[in-house]
Amino acid sequence: MHFRVQRKLQGEVSLTETLEAAGDGGTLSLMDVIAVDDNMLEELDTRDACVKVRQCVQTCLTPRERMIITMRYGLDDKPPRTQREIAGQCGISRSYVSRIEKKALEKLQVGMEGWSP
Repeated sequence: MHFRVQRKLQGEVSLTETLEAAGDGGTLSLMDVIAVDDNMLEELDTRDACVKVRQCVQTCLTPRERMIITMRYGLDDKPPRTQREIAGQCGISRSYVSRIEKKALEKLQVGMEGWSP
């Protein structure tokens, strides 16, 4: 039984396994040699924040506020639009779009502070 287990593990290498001794008497592990740009945690945090924002937009805002924030910040997988473009599309003034956006962002800030998954 012991020999079967050893044969299965024969091709595996541990990252903490030491390599040849360095010239100055120190030892190097495989982990020291392999350089990995590990940004997985940052990507997970970013993805979590995106989910949080999208859910907060859906639950905290009125339909008109949701539409304006979605278009303004590109949450609909389209490029973000200017207040002028949104105003033209909705048939309202740019300053009204600005007021709606400001009110919606304030609601989102409050919603995000109290949000829990």
